[in-house]
Amino acid sequence: MTFISNCLAGEAFMNEIDDYIAQWHSGLAGKNQELHEFLGMSWEEYSLWATRPSILAAILNSKLRHISLNEELNFERVALAARAKNNQEAAKMEEWLKRIGKI
Repeated sequence: MTFISNCLAGEAFMNEIDDYIAQWHSGLAGKNQELHEFLGMSWEEYSLWATRPSILAAILNSKLRHISLNEELNFERVALAARAKNNQEAAKMEEWLKRIGKI
């Protein structure tokens, strides 16, 4: 079982990712696997998460919904725009979410 599959099964929480990484580094789990494989992420997903940890929720949502991460991120943008009163407000909200690391 990977970190991602355990999260989706309700057996792990997002904030436990560091515990999984520590197990991998100590050799207690994930032998003969790359870290991203042990976590249950593609290399692209892992690379994005490593530079922007807040993207983990989107990675999990994409796995849960069986869609690509790009589709999930586009869905979040559309949902954000739908809540806005106009395009200008949507653009401001998107910029704010980028600044705080949510997208």
